[in-house]
Amino acid sequence: MTIQENVPLAPLTTLQVGGAARYYAELRREDEVREAAQFATRRDLPLFVLGGGSNLVIADSGWPGLVLKIAIGGITCPRPNDAPGNAVLFSVGAGVNWDDFVAHAVVQNCAGVECLSGIPGSVGGTPVQNVGAYGQEVADTIESVRALDLKDDRIVVLPKPACGFRYRSSIFNGAARGRYIILQVNFRLRRGGAPSLKYADLQKHFAERLVQETTPPSLAETREAVRAIRRTKGMLIVRGDDDCRSAGSFFKNPVLGEGQFQDLAARAASKALEIPSYPALDAQHKVSAAWLVEHSGFSKGYAAGAAGISHKHALALINRGDAKANDIIGLKDAIQRGVQDAWGILLEPEPVFVGFDVNAP
Repeated sequence: MTIQENVPLAPLTTLQVGGAARYYAELRREDEVREAAQFATRRDLPLFVLGGGSNLVIADSGWPGLVLKIAIGGITCPRPNDAPGNAVLFSVGAGVNWDDFVAHAVVQNCAGVECLSGIPGSVGGTPVQNVGAYGQEVADTIESVRALDLKDDRIVVLPKPACGFRYRSSIFNGAARGRYIILQVNFRLRRGGAPSLKYADLQKHFAERLVQETTPPSLAETREAVRAIRRTKGMLIVRGDDDCRSAGSFFKNPVLGEGQFQDLAARAASKALEIPSYPALDAQHKVSAAWLVEHSGFSKGYAAGAAGISHKHALALINRGDAKANDIIGLKDAIQRGVQDAWGILLEPEPVFVGFDVNAP
């Protein structure tokens, strides 16, 4: 294990803002992770675990403690003669690129994560926020999570129920935040399963085939469709595309109870508008955060100095070239105020904020 000092963190993130880590270590084995955690404990250093760098904002002051870059690789390959319809267990190292794993699963003709194609980041980061898109979320397929328990200094395997998955949340970013370092994720997929086509954009993409009831889309075709759709929205990392210098979707879609939703719908109706919404758990309503942003004076392509909004998607806050973290935070605050003033809803940020004062975000 090698501990480096004063390592710039901005180049390790998709948003490309933020300062340096006082200490930094890239770790490829479980024993190295444990050793690095003990190093931080002995020196009373705050610890931050960095995955693919795709869903976080690092403060301009950087991180005063130790940053761990988890680079544990490996995907166990299921037996190639598994019969269609059988459940197949994939054990995947936390450092594996997420989209590489999705591609591997699709090549193996295993369904369950095809709609999560093109999402940047590492496998270890996906359980933390229960990453989801286009009608799927990782909690649908996670069997268990292998992690280092920093509280008890031991490696544990947490079955799915123990992970506390909910919409964009889990114990890893909630009740047990900071307790576990994810080392491996085990996914249960289905050999020869049909792709999920619940999402409206996918149904539109395959509309002609679905209407004519010809050969249904394959997993590979669905994966490519998802990537193509994500690219049109600036949500696929493409070299040279300035709209990709972002942290992905910056705000969560609000989930509202019946009374709050009716109040919102009435506000919209008074402006001759109809707000997009979708059913959520417990008879609640999930509302489009992008719609709220765009109908509060913040359109696609909006510029606020060095920070801005993607030309392709209203939820992607971007670094327009030389932004600082404080520029991104300033735009975030302005959008939250604008949406709350216009619609009475406080949007909740989706990225992780690293190195800020606890009340800054």
